Amino acid sequence: MKSEEERGREREAERDREGERGRDQRSERERRERRDQREGEREREREERERERERERERGRDQRSEREKERGERERKEREEIFF
Repeated sequence: MKSEEERGREREAERDREGERGRDQRSERERRERRDQREGEREREREERERERERERERGRDQRSEREKERGERERKEREEIFF
C-alpha cells in the first residue's frame, strides 16, 4: 500500500505532466497563429503587388492612348497641310 506521501508525489508529478502538455498545446497553438498571421501578411502583400501591377497597366494604356491621339492629330494636320 502506498503512503500518503507517495500518493502526493504521484499527484504532483501528474500535475507537472499535465502542465507540460498544456504548455506544449499553447506553444503549438501560438506557432499556428503566427504561421497563419505570416500567411495572411504574405497574401495581403501579394494582393497589393497585383493591384500595383494593374495600376501600372492602366497608366501604360492611358499613355499609349494619349500618344495615339497625339499621333492622330499630327497626321490629320499633315494631311490638311498637303491638301491646302
